[in-house]
Amino acid sequence: MFQSGFFPLALLTTALAVIVAILAVAAVIGGILFGLYLISPTLCFAVLVLCGLGIVLAAVLTVASVFLSVKGNEKAGEVRDRLPGANCGACGYSGCDGYANALADGKTTKANLCIPGGDGVAKDIAQIMGLEVGDVAERVAYVACGGLCSPETRKFEYDGPKTCRAANMLYSGDRECTYACLGYGDCIRACPRDAIVISERGTARILPEKCIGCGLCVRTCPNSIITLVKDTTRVAVTCSSHDKGAQTRKACKDGCIGCGKCEKNCPSDAIHVVDNLAKIDYEKCTNCGKCAEVCPVKCIHTGNFTSGSHFE
Repeated sequence: MFQSGFFPLALLTTALAVIVAILAVAAVIGGILFGLYLISPTLCFAVLVLCGLGIVLAAVLTVASVFLSVKGNEKAGEVRDRLPGANCGACGYSGCDGYANALADGKTTKANLCIPGGDGVAKDIAQIMGLEVGDVAERVAYVACGGLCSPETRKFEYDGPKTCRAANMLYSGDRECTYACLGYGDCIRACPRDAIVISERGTARILPEKCIGCGLCVRTCPNSIITLVKDTTRVAVTCSSHDKGAQTRKACKDGCIGCGKCEKNCPSDAIHVVDNLAKIDYEKCTNCGKCAEVCPVKCIHTGNFTSGSHFE
């Protein structure tokens, strides 16, 4: 005699319920077929043939799914669960799944390729895969536009779709400076960490403590004025204009005029004026800040670029 809660009783109850359900479905189908037979025996036969084919094909597909299925690599699943899910491609693969599969299949032995995940994710991956950890070169984005080209002053009244890409297609945007941030927020919509805001100047501004260095904003910006740098960086040129100094000054109070003072005063030969714009070679830069001190228009800024990956 089965006692309440005993496993065979639960199993028997489930089996009876399934049998009753099957009988109920069979009764309904039988009733439908009988009705069809009364109307037309030929039609009833055709329906029976189709039902039989459906059952046979369902059985074939079920067997094929069991014997021909490709089992997923459990290691890939474990690695994928530890990745941040940005699918940014910063690791060099198509996304988080691509990197996880590459690790599981032995196509790469580098556990430190996920820049958004930082050192924490690298340690987890190394533990799962039995690899060396390796340091992650965390990166952070910054907008190379000071935004002092008077946001209230526009070349024309733009009344199209409120996206930077759409606005940029019309005379390189409505800003006086054709290299300026347009401020319609394409980068904000692309950012998976809410690390970008529109400042009071009407331009995009990165919050380094939230930025994970995925690079999605960089690829989204139609003016290509968002740059990724190592989060050890402390100096950045916040201008992208390649116009000559006089023309730049007409559009922006904070634009680089290509005077070359930063170049002359850099002790590491890490900054040069190229095509009317100061460019920093971060492989040489020591973050001394002398270029920022001598810049007459203050378009070279110093600050803390510590990436949000450290806080994940």
